[in-house]
Amino acid sequence: MNKMQEQIIEIIKKSLKGIGVGEEMEVELSAPPKLEFGDFAFGCFPLAKILGKSPVEIAKQLAEEIRGSGVINKDVKNTKEDKNAKNLHQPKFIEEIQVAGPYINFKINRKQLFGEIYKKIILDKNYLQDLKINIENKKKVMVEYLSPNTNKPLHLGHLRNGTLSMAVSNILEANGNEVIKANLINDRGVHICKSMLAWKLFGNGETPESTGIKGDHFVGKYYVKFSQEAEKNPELEAQAQEMLQKWEEGDKEILKLWKMMNKWVIDGFNESFKTLGFKFDVIYKESKTYKLGKNIIAKGLKKGVFQKEKNGAVVFILPDSFGLDEEGNNKKVTVLRKDGTSVYITQDLGTAVLKAEEYNLDQSIYVVASEQEYYFRSLFEILKALNYAWSKNNFHLSYGMVYLPDGRMKSREGKIVDADDLVIKIKDLAKQGILERRGNNLLKEKELEKRAMKISLGAIKFYLLKVNPTQDITFDTKESLSFEGFTGPYCQYSYARASKLLRDAQIKKDEKIKADFSILGSKEEIQLVHKILESNEKIKLAGENFNPSSVAVHIFELAKTFNQFYHSKNILKAKKNIKLARLALVQMFLQMIKTELNLLGIDVLDEM
Repeated sequence: MNKMQEQIIEIIKKSLKGIGVGEEMEVELSAPPKLEFGDFAFGCFPLAKILGKSPVEIAKQLAEEIRGSGVINKDVKNTKEDKNAKNLHQPKFIEEIQVAGPYINFKINRKQLFGEIYKKIILDKNYLQDLKINIENKKKVMVEYLSPNTNKPLHLGHLRNGTLSMAVSNILEANGNEVIKANLINDRGVHICKSMLAWKLFGNGETPESTGIKGDHFVGKYYVKFSQEAEKNPELEAQAQEMLQKWEEGDKEILKLWKMMNKWVIDGFNESFKTLGFKFDVIYKESKTYKLGKNIIAKGLKKGVFQKEKNGAVVFILPDSFGLDEEGNNKKVTVLRKDGTSVYITQDLGTAVLKAEEYNLDQSIYVVASEQEYYFRSLFEILKALNYAWSKNNFHLSYGMVYLPDGRMKSREGKIVDADDLVIKIKDLAKQGILERRGNNLLKEKELEKRAMKISLGAIKFYLLKVNPTQDITFDTKESLSFEGFTGPYCQYSYARASKLLRDAQIKKDEKIKADFSILGSKEEIQLVHKILESNEKIKLAGENFNPSSVAVHIFELAKTFNQFYHSKNILKAKKNIKLARLALVQMFLQMIKTELNLLGIDVLDEM
């Protein structure tokens, strides 16, 4: 909400007294359905019940009350009443008030409409300040995301997880929250032992260095190898479980092998994190938190929170709300295996407590795929049963699955879309696209690589963020990279096109242009300034719902609106005063679309 909107709301609240309604009533503005109606609208529906009249009748009455307060710039006359209005310091930016059915529409003086936004975005560089919430409402939020296993490289599912999480973190920060980005690396467990065992049995001492294979890909090869060999020799499953027991008992040889192979994987992860722009403020490791989880379970066992079964496994009995099993008993969750070894939920209990103690969080967000919804309901129920007061602040940000055109990914069979390979594939396609568009105007290889990488990552991230997080996605490489339509490259290209306008006019993006905004007012100009004006509201909405798609949709609409303005108006060849005013509007567009793309983790390009 900007200053003009705040002032209109204040005007409405003061005028409500004149029709018998208190100023404490909540007042919200909306956008009129058509530009010719005005810039902002107030619907009188909530007043109908209070006053016992129709919203249409109330709109007429309230509009007269507002007009009588002397706030309309266009109709001001030097009368006694007007002087009184001036003494009340009423703003004079309202040019016209129209009643359309139950709505009161406010048309703003064009000089002040464009000028106010230009001042905030370009002159004050304060375009996100309206989003900053009151200090007493500021939250300390931890976003725990990615959580890869150290037995395979990152895949397309991780790309959605990381892209969603970074965007949510950026948007929460833009809304004034303190955000801690956390990664819990699942670096222990029977699945890790499977890749270790396969390397020990079939690796012949080869390493990432000796093979030239990136560390996470190298270890992932042995995880697939284990599955292949276990089909021929089922005893390997028991051997992997035995290796896990030895690991938890502190076997020196097993720990040495584990440290070596984990380092290979984590070194590979760090390369990918840097390329993808995934950042973390804290990294937890399952190997460091599972013992804390075991201690919590031991204490809970004494208090009767957990039960020990005849076979030695420790379980938690879920409440009736989780339903009954096939035998008609309450469902249960295993928190320790019968041999005493840990499971995922063991370390998740430990990590949850550790996070709360270390950071005193207002909210802990777990970004994990929708297939784990039942698991997180169970985890939160256990934390509640353990009487942790902060457990009510846990939230599972569930996101849909990512499919290939030919079906679902299966990492055990090696049927996955590797994240690194996908980025390289799309980058190569982006290079081809750049070369085709530039013709004989060639780039140096380093610059070509740089641009292609930004376009590649923009294509992937935008494609993964443009839909609601809960929605499943079938990832279409060709569609993601299109320079036309609802895509990242289209939005990046719109930024580059606007940048070229300023370059050709020899004006910097943040240069202060002395523009006469009163000469602007065409349909395309008004549409663009209104689309810019919407930005903060979309970012706020995305933060409230943990849903970056509202920002992605707005970016596309903003780019589309700019391109309509670009094609319909002669900008560089217009008269000087019109040219400067339009270039100032271009500056505003550039700053806002860059801000929103950056919130999604997408870089802009001055030239494509």
